[in-house]
Amino acid sequence: MPELPEVEVVRAGLEPAITGATVTAVQIFDERSLRRHTAPAEDFVDRMIGSTFAAPRRRGKFLWVPVDPSRTDSALVVHLGMSGQVLLREPDAAVDRLTRISIDMTNPEHGPVRVDFVDQRIFGSMALDTLVESGDLPGDLVPSQVRHIARDPMDPNFDDARFFTRLAARNTGIKRALLDQTLISGIGNIYADEALWASRIHYDQPTSALSRPRAKTLLAEVRLVLGKALAEGGTSFDAQYLNVNGESGYFSHSLNAYGQQGLPCPRCGRMIVREQFMNRGSHFCPWCQRVRGAN
Repeated sequence: MPELPEVEVVRAGLEPAITGATVTAVQIFDERSLRRHTAPAEDFVDRMIGSTFAAPRRRGKFLWVPVDPSRTDSALVVHLGMSGQVLLREPDAAVDRLTRISIDMTNPEHGPVRVDFVDQRIFGSMALDTLVESGDLPGDLVPSQVRHIARDPMDPNFDDARFFTRLAARNTGIKRALLDQTLISGIGNIYADEALWASRIHYDQPTSALSRPRAKTLLAEVRLVLGKALAEGGTSFDAQYLNVNGESGYFSHSLNAYGQQGLPCPRCGRMIVREQFMNRGSHFCPWCQRVRGAN
């Protein structure tokens, strides 16, 4: 599933092309990609045509584009799901067979452009949603579908102290906490494994036994991993993970733990292993990353 770096790469790629653009046409090829839109497909099309987009925003893995912010309180919300892609296309480009929604628009600076929502597994979606107060920063508006999502660690308004307090109060393993999008957003399996490896913490380390200094080290490593992945365009293992121009990220070449089972740990040389975890896998070094008592 795309995580924070992959979604941020999409947001940044869309920003110059769609900010200030006006929608001229919408085609729905598969209504299943409107499952989070609370009205019929015709409502989505009617409300989109003639709308003007503001700059796209993101929280965690959610991406949204405010629509006519001076006149309305709605936004186009995009969730990539497992395999969703948002691709910029020339208006006359051929439509990919996996395209679920296509939006034509005209940008006052760049002219006509088309945005295609392509989704092989159809777990992603687009929807128009109402903007509401985020609840933690006055005047900060987010779609109602996103309000329950915590800020991500790259957000300048992320509250480190509040995160550490809430983390210590959890009665769970540290990786489960990192994947809890109501506690900290944007982190999925890949970057959780990488940050835990970098901070030498076992994925099942109890949060209650994690000292404040080690929690600070972990959060710092989370930010370093996400920042490096952003710089390298995200992580791509196959053609499902692309930026808006259809290009792959290359952070997969920098992975130390995730997907490296059977290979030597870059730090100690012992073998990286993979264990089942929450219907997926956890990749770690049993020597470097051990469950510890309170410390």
